[in-house]
Amino acid sequence: MDEFSRISVEEVSKRDMLMIIKALEYTGENTKVASFIELKDAIVKQLSSLANTSEEEFIRYLEKNC
Repeated sequence: MDEFSRISVEEVSKRDMLMIIKALEYTGENTKVASFIELKDAIVKQLSSLANTSEEEFIRYLEKNC
């Protein structure tokens, strides 16, 4: 366990990724714990960067293709 510091998302389906993003958003909004929103934003930023698209386009893509 001590040998890895990063987790790959290669095996996470689009549907599961959208569910994770939406769960973080929902939890952040309903608990007022900023860390959930910050984590959601960081994930979306990284993934949209990898996809070479805007964050809004990336979310729309996930929503449309799930």
